[in-house]
This record gives sequence, structure tokens and C-alpha cells, in this order.
Amino acid sequence: MASPQQINNLQQHFQSAVALSGSPNAVSTSPTQSYLAQRINSMKPAKPLKPFSTGDIKILLLENVNQTAIEIFSGQGYQVEFYKSSLGDEELIEKIQEVHAIGIRSKTKLSEKILKHAKNLVVIGCFCIGTNQVDLEFAAKSGIAVFNSPFSNSRSVAELVIAEIITLARQLGDRSIELHTGTWNKVSAKCWEIRGKTLGIVGYGHIGAQLSVLAESMGMNVIYYDVNMIMSLGTAKQVNTLDELLGKADFVTLHVPETPETANLLSTPQFAAMKDGSYVINASRGTVVDIQALVEAMKVGKIAGAALDVYPNEPAKNGAGLFSNELNPWISELTSLRNVILTPHIGGSTEEAQSAIGIEVASALVKYVNEGSSSGAVNFPEVSLRALDLDQNNSVRVLYVHQNVPGVLKTVNNVLGNHNIEKQFSDSRGDIAYLMADISQVDSADIKSLYEQLENTPYKIVTRLLY
Repeated sequence: MASPQQINNLQQHFQSAVALSGSPNAVSTSPTQSYLAQRINSMKPAKPLKPFSTGDIKILLLENVNQTAIEIFSGQGYQVEFYKSSLGDEELIEKIQEVHAIGIRSKTKLSEKILKHAKNLVVIGCFCIGTNQVDLEFAAKSGIAVFNSPFSNSRSVAELVIAEIITLARQLGDRSIELHTGTWNKVSAKCWEIRGKTLGIVGYGHIGAQLSVLAESMGMNVIYYDVNMIMSLGTAKQVNTLDELLGKADFVTLHVPETPETANLLSTPQFAAMKDGSYVINASRGTVVDIQALVEAMKVGKIAGAALDVYPNEPAKNGAGLFSNELNPWISELTSLRNVILTPHIGGSTEEAQSAIGIEVASALVKYVNEGSSSGAVNFPEVSLRALDLDQNNSVRVLYVHQNVPGVLKTVNNVLGNHNIEKQFSDSRGDIAYLMADISQVDSADIKSLYEQLENTPYKIVTRLLY
């Protein structure tokens, strides 16, 4: 949070940059710049809210979460425990009992079995796009908000898919393997330019849309299928059904979430509907493609190549010999096929993406822990209040998570109504509701009384006070 001195420094830098020196020879400035200078001068610094002592806040980070997140949490004064890999269930249960926040990626499974031991946990950060590794419903009912990073690695995934489209079209994987083993095999048969070919994108969200632009810039025709009507970028065209897309596309790439509706979205009937000699790319979720059916379609020559970055079951850590039939029964068949690119869930694994994800998710967790803002939470009502002014002393922010049933707000407002409520906002999502309120003119005895009364209300899930 900016201090008054930082605000003054900002104003000085601003004035220097636009030459507001008052000199007769100074370059004249526009009214907009003058207005901005006045605006900076009139800004009131916000009062930083903290949850009791920040030194008491414990953060557990798993799976080599990016250094940017560690720096943000450490800068807040939190206690940070960091691991490069995921933890086994027993060790995770032991660790999670005392922490207030946990940061994970895709390998750690936070099921009800794990989360029921998390007595102090208030927030979970998924440093990735997906959140299916977390029991979102149980977390919400326990008053635990979950945040993710839905946008930060979109470009990285889109670029990987472009690389795989070209690699499949030119059979680069096979040529590379052959040359590594001493075989010189210069061929052009069934090797293609991607210019003029049709790319079918299933799921036109942030990744699909970026991929669409990149593919068009390389001369591809783009069609897409999505359950929602979405305005296209460039000249891409939305089709009405998945079958229509499969029948027209030379390359089919999947960018959908893991849901019951998307399980085995591509299986034997869908492969049969595709063009002969087409290609399949999956960088979304491992359950979206029936891989055994894909193997059979490739064996008979229906599908000319495939690139897979995700699998139904994935190893919990890096190491040799882990990608085997013990993990998924079709792996030996899959790895024996030609023109198949297999990557270990690295779609978003670039330095740029992981740095951005670390900043995005860590910042969201800090705002929730320190300020109570749940904007961007995937399982929780999204509630936020503007900051308190620095000169607002003797104030407390009430954060009250409760069951969404009639009469709760009446009970809560009977408690809060004995004090001066500066501002208040409440929202609900399913069975969970969340209220934030700023109360002024309170002392330590009032704060203690507020907490005790709110803790004893029916249907309370979590009460937190920030001051």
C-alpha cells in the first residue's frame, strides 16, 4: 500500500516528466496532464488492513510455485513454507492443519479428505487455469475461497499448439527420432504446409481465441465450436455443432474444461466423423479424449497424427519410468505409434506464464487475507469494499461467511446496528453467502464483543475481523 511519502514522490516524478517547472521556456502541458497532476495531489492514501499479526499467517506452497509468489507473500511478512513437488496425503494432512493459505498447481488433490483437517485455512490458490483438483463445494461450505489464474498462460498454450500443428504436418517428431538413431530419411510424402488448411477449435475461450489469431496469421482457415455464442476474432467462423467442425477441419484442437459433459468428448464416433488423414491436439484436460479410441483410429490410418499434453492419470512428480502402463493401460500402444507428440503437461510451462501466474494468484490471495476481497474467486460470492482512508482510526472490517438461509442478515445487522456502519455489502452463491462491513468508532472491547456475538450466531461458517 502506498505511503504518503510514496504519493509525494510519484507527484514529483510526474511533474518532472511533463516539465511542470513554471519556467517561461518550459514546454507547455495539456489540460489533461494538469488535471492528472491535481488528481494525484488530491488522492487520499488508503489505510492498510491487516489480519491481526501478519507474522502469524502461514502459507504452504507446493509444486514449485513461481518465485514471484514467494516474494509477494514474504513481502507481506507471512511465514512461507515451500516445496518443489507435491506431497503425499499423510504429509499433506499434517502440513495443512496449521496453514492459513495453500498454493498448488495441478498435481495436488485437495479433496474433502484433505480439507477437513485444515482448521485454519481461509484461502486456496491454484497457480494454474484449472481448479478441478480442488473440492470446490466442500471448500466453500468450509468458508475457504479458491482463486486461480484463468488468463496468464493463455499465450503459452496457444504457441505450443501452433508448434504442434506444424510439427505434425511435417512429421518432425519422427524425423528427429530417426536422425537421433542414425537414420537419414528425407521424405516429402504426406508432409504438408499449414497454409490453406482448416483448424477446428473446440472451445473458443481465452486460449482458443488467441490460437485463432495466431493460426489466421499463418494462413489457416479457422472454424470453432463452443456451447456459447461467441463473437469471433478475425475471420474465424463459429459452427453449430461439433460434428460439423469435425467434418470440415484438417486439425482439431481442444480447449475445454473437465466436466461430465466433456468426458470422452472425442471418442470412436467422433473420430469416425473426422476427415481422413486429419490430426488431433489436446492441451486441455486428459479426460476429454478417449485415448484408447484414438490409438485405434491411428492404427487404421483414420487419424494421421496426434499431440497430447494431458492424460487421465499423470505422475505426481518428475522422474524416469513413471509414464508407463501402470499409470494408464494404453501407454505402450500410444508410444509405439508414428507421428505422435507426447509432452508432460507443459502447455503453460514457460517462464513468462509462470511468473505472471505467480503474481496474479498471490496478489489475489493477499487481497483476500488482508482486505477480505473475494473478487475473482471461483467457488465463492464475489464481494469487495473500497479501502478505508488512512485517517480512519478506530475502525474494523467485518468478514462474515455464512449459510445462505433466511434471517441471517437480520441477526447480523442486529449485532452491527449498535455501531456506526460506514459501508456494507453482501452477496450469495448457492448455499454460501458472504458479508463485508466497515464499522467505525470502535475500541478493542467493541471489537472483541463484535467477534464473540458474530461467532455465536446461527448458520455462521467463518468470522474474520481486520483492523
